[in-house]
Amino acid sequence: MKASVTVNMAAPAQKIWDLVADVRNTGRFSPEVMEAEWLDGATGPALGAKFRGHVKRNEIGPVYWTTCRVTACEPGSEFGFEVLLGDRPVNNWHYRFVPTGDGTDVTESFRMTEGLLATVFGLFGGQLRVRRNIRDMRKTLERIKAVVESPAEN
Repeated sequence: MKASVTVNMAAPAQKIWDLVADVRNTGRFSPEVMEAEWLDGATGPALGAKFRGHVKRNEIGPVYWTTCRVTACEPGSEFGFEVLLGDRPVNNWHYRFVPTGDGTDVTESFRMTEGLLATVFGLFGGQLRVRRNIRDMRKTLERIKAVVESPAEN
């Protein structure tokens, strides 16, 4: 299971990356993640850094915490992380920032890690989850766009 959404934003890639890669901002933009915080002494984005997110699935519940690990961290270019179940990655989220003539194309994507969990999940509601994630990725990116294109931000 995987999908992606791209939205063009009239802002420099680095400005958008700074907002996205500081996971403490996630609750401002994501429909499902209410808040996030760096773990184990991490104070910002770095390859291998861990953080946890407070999730409200489908915006109604259940509510739970997930631990994540940064897997891609190239300022102004890409940011990614894997959601962990114990020490095993089960889902991967990724943002890519591509400068264009009028700003930046920002692509958010997710990919479930192949294995038994993804197979079972795919059989029981996987397509509903993919549709939900597409809708939520678009909503997240549109919220980020509103902030980075706001006159108060420029």
